[in-house]
Amino acid sequence: MRRADLDTVAAIERQVYPFPWTRGNFADSLSAGYDAWIFEAADARSSGPLGYAVLMWIPDEAHLLNLGVTIDVQGRGIGRAMLEWLMRDASRRGARGMMLEVRPSNERAISLYRSAGFEQIGVRRRYYPAADGAREDACVLFRRLAGE
Repeated sequence: MRRADLDTVAAIERQVYPFPWTRGNFADSLSAGYDAWIFEAADARSSGPLGYAVLMWIPDEAHLLNLGVTIDVQGRGIGRAMLEWLMRDASRRGARGMMLEVRPSNERAISLYRSAGFEQIGVRRRYYPAADGAREDACVLFRRLAGE
């Protein structure tokens, strides 16, 4: 992901999440040196990104901060392929594990992460903004990557 991609990524983010990251959140991630990826189809007939991801490295782990798939390709295994690539890449680069937070209400994401071997290791209370000024907890998930 580059700065030139931020408007596109922020537009996709607004379509797929009820409480999206802002363009500034993505810009801050780039400025901080986080891994930020755009995933595109290998097929030259396709145009535009299929999805994106942002990872923050902590000593020997990767923290998946954001993963989004464009609405028109959701349900086709794109998110799974992206996640699998991210895990392989992180493992190759020395990460022993990957951590993430996910809303308990995001059942599709939880299903994806659990099927990819992530297990819940905790809860962050009132982590996410929710409707009417409320807050929603976050499930903290982790998966060991060593040896892949």
